Amino acid sequence: MTENPSHIVIVGGGAGGLVLATVLGRKLGKSGKARVTLIDHALTHVWKPLLHEIAAGTLNSDSDSVNYLGHAKAHGFRFVQGEMDGLDRDAKTIWLAPMIDEEGEEIVPRRPFAYDKLVLAVGSTTNDFGVEGVKEHCVFLDDHHQADRLQQRLLRDFLRAQVQEKPLTPGQLRIAIVGAGATGVELAAELHRAARGFVAYGLDRIDAEKGFSITLIEAAPKVLPALSPKLQDATEMQLAKLGIEVLAGEQVVKATADQLITKSGKVIDAAIKVWCAGVRGPAFFETLGELQQNRSYQLEIDETLCIKGEQDIYAIGDCAACLLPGQEKPVPPRAQAAYQQAHTLAATLANEGAARRFVYKDYGSLISLSYSAVGNLMGNLFGTVMIEGLLARLTYLSLYRKHQLSLHGLRWVIMNVVARLFMRGTQPELKLH
Repeated sequence: MTENPSHIVIVGGGAGGLVLATVLGRKLGKSGKARVTLIDHALTHVWKPLLHEIAAGTLNSDSDSVNYLGHAKAHGFRFVQGEMDGLDRDAKTIWLAPMIDEEGEEIVPRRPFAYDKLVLAVGSTTNDFGVEGVKEHCVFLDDHHQADRLQQRLLRDFLRAQVQEKPLTPGQLRIAIVGAGATGVELAAELHRAARGFVAYGLDRIDAEKGFSITLIEAAPKVLPALSPKLQDATEMQLAKLGIEVLAGEQVVKATADQLITKSGKVIDAAIKVWCAGVRGPAFFETLGELQQNRSYQLEIDETLCIKGEQDIYAIGDCAACLLPGQEKPVPPRAQAAYQQAHTLAATLANEGAARRFVYKDYGSLISLSYSAVGNLMGNLFGTVMIEGLLARLTYLSLYRKHQLSLHGLRWVIMNVVARLFMRGTQPELKLH
């Protein structure tokens, strides 16, 4: 065991932060070569690309979550629950906000937390761009708590519609999703699947009155504006087959309790309005003016993943803007980027030698469309290959298994897959509570 070991503090237990803590815990924490601490405001981790399934109720967040305390004990690092709200670089100290219970009582006061090396991996939040009424009337999908609340709202609205005596009103069971990036498209397809599930379980009034609909609104001319035209066309075709309305080239300028209004004057009646347009750094980053940030409050980092102009402070994942040499655009905010950054930074921090330079390898894009998927794979023998249907869906699912493999190892993944096979058919396919 090293005398006075270095203290590595990782803030944020998402796709990048939890993988980094796990790798460093195994390499350094268990042997005492360093102390590794993970800090997160929640007690459990859910892989962010699964949030659309949790929101629709096709996946139970409890069954696919990782308990931070238990995981930390098994993998050689320490977990502290808290939410960062301040930084003192000179004292090498972060500040954790006071913890308040549901009744407004303070459980833990605001407190300092010292570090030798700091990694910010706090992810991103949805950017409302200051559009009138969005904060008050729209639902966001930044974490599994928000996804759970959307699932509860959807179930409650279906139950109410099933038993009410008066006819369904316009927009009562209409869901409007603003932003047709990967999150918005995947959520729309999964909500369609959930609606068919509700009908199968007896909430069938929506079929009789054709009262349920999903509208996807995108300011760009096509869905998935960051991806290739082939993927855009294939996705729009699949959405049309599902009966999902796509309003492309429409910019939302106002949200009310029951409507969305676009710049062209179009009015969309919708009881549930989900905002999935754009990402930005967490709100508390605005108080960290001493750290170099872009206009979206993302931390600007160099190719070693260190925040520009800083020493011993790094950032990975969606909260970071990483523009690599020779590239015109920053590394995209995807789970695969956070995963790769975590392993690169783990090598740097574990070796205490020359910093590893991050090289992003784009393995393609996969979009889940409920039972199906579309996407392209890159870096194979045949260049870029577009895939659809069952093959794309299986490839999409394999990404989650890769994430689990980093966290738990091969034996755990195999046992988990086998256990799920045995449990199939013992529970409803849709969360109904």
